[in-house]
Amino acid sequence: MSKLASGSGVLDVTTSLECCPPLGREELSAADAVKIAAMFKALSDPIRLRLFSRIAAQPGGEACVCDIQDVGVSQPTVSHHLRKLREAGLLVSERRASWVYYRVAPGVLAGMAGLLSAAT
Repeated sequence: MSKLASGSGVLDVTTSLECCPPLGREELSAADAVKIAAMFKALSDPIRLRLFSRIAAQPGGEACVCDIQDVGVSQPTVSHHLRKLREAGLLVSERRASWVYYRVAPGVLAGMAGLLSAAT
């Protein structure tokens, strides 16, 4: 289950995105705004956005860190950015032998698309 760390505890990102109507349909609650802002804050860094995009675009929906780390920064910096995306609930990871594989957390892309869709 994808989780989002916040000052008040750990929240399920998928649930937080499903709870919110498309922006422009109605005003967000303060709690929903905090949850969604944390997600967008994690994606606001160009390196993180590129890493997230690379993982989302992989055939089979997952990527080994060894296949996505060439984004112009050092490997420790890549690991830092992937950790931030994981902490924001955008990615899930699994260690297999000496490599870590990443996937976009279930429901995140659909939730983001729904949130950003035009209100009808």
